[in-house]
Amino acid sequence: MFEAGTVTPTAPLAPAATPFDRVGELQSRIRGMEATRLDSKAVPTHPALSAVLPGGTLREGTVVRALGSTSLLMALLAGPSASGLWVAVAGIPDFGVEAARGFDIDLDRLVLVPDPGAQWLSVVAALADAVPVVAARPVGRVSPAEASRFAARLRQRGAVLIVAGDWPAADLVLEVSEGRWQGLDHGHGALLEREVVLRGSGRGGFGQERRATLRLPDRGLGVAPGGEPAEVRYVDFGRRAG
Repeated sequence: MFEAGTVTPTAPLAPAATPFDRVGELQSRIRGMEATRLDSKAVPTHPALSAVLPGGTLREGTVVRALGSTSLLMALLAGPSASGLWVAVAGIPDFGVEAARGFDIDLDRLVLVPDPGAQWLSVVAALADAVPVVAARPVGRVSPAEASRFAARLRQRGAVLIVAGDWPAADLVLEVSEGRWQGLDHGHGALLEREVVLRGSGRGGFGQERRATLRLPDRGLGVAPGGEPAEVRYVDFGRRAG
């Protein structure tokens, strides 16, 4: 089922016959290395993102769409990684390891699958069985039935899926807009940081739309709160987060 994909973890693994074998080996290693699993439904999250997240954190068993910026995806992975959790990235070949290091993502607990192939959904599902937080870029259209089955799997495993693209009925949609770089002055200088507006909207109990200004990336090539306070307002989520 997985012959079309290639799993390339940054942490060394013993050679395996197929990508399926490698995912199984990875699952065994993670279970042995993680001292404890989270007792609550909250997932450790970078504090700069808390203003736009329901309850201030990511939640286990949910699907999050991250739109408009690879830096946003890295920022979402930074909190879980800094807490000691493994994270995985599938189908995003432009995900830079050095940039991930700038966001304090632990490369020893990062699994990269640059090209999962045509069976990408099966590969991502196998990763979600082993890794608490998985980021992926869909290949083709995901049907509502496939999304529903995947969501049930995430709830069972207590995992989080971060999708850089379309996904039916995502629990939360985060979107970067209104980016403005700082550092250039009259055509000279160096780009230092980018100030963006991050919007978050959700389904069901996720409530209001939230907006916050962030420096993404900031001068340290990470993420930090911006100068404007967070804003909460009511919107029609039936259209926004489907």
